Amino acid sequence: MAEHILAVVAAALLDDDGKVLVQRRPQGTDLAGQWEFPGGKIEQGETAETALVRELKEELGLDVEVGSLFPLGFATGMAKDRPLILLLFGTRRWNGVAIPLHASELRRVKVDELKRMPMPAADVPLIEQLRHYLS
Repeated sequence: MAEHILAVVAAALLDDDGKVLVQRRPQGTDLAGQWEFPGGKIEQGETAETALVRELKEELGLDVEVGSLFPLGFATGMAKDRPLILLLFGTRRWNGVAIPLHASELRRVKVDELKRMPMPAADVPLIEQLRHYLS
């Protein structure tokens, strides 16, 4: 049964002002127009951390070291007809400038602003977990 679970990782890229980077899903994709933490699926043979490092490079052009990632929380839900587990990691260190390679827009926002932004259902519980970490 575990092989049917969709395992996804996401990053809270935190700056010194307490803001987090989110990306907007482009038109023509599932959940188009919604804001999300950058990340993606864990591929076979990857750890959660190596998958996130790969996804951040592919989606944003950022270089992140596995050792800079720390666990922040998780959420569960459904993705279409599959159970989903979403692991949120935080980091305050990366190299490069974020570019929306697979998103229509990027924004740096305070955690309180996330509650007013349309986000996928699986991301919503992560807002409170992130707020708890930052307080």
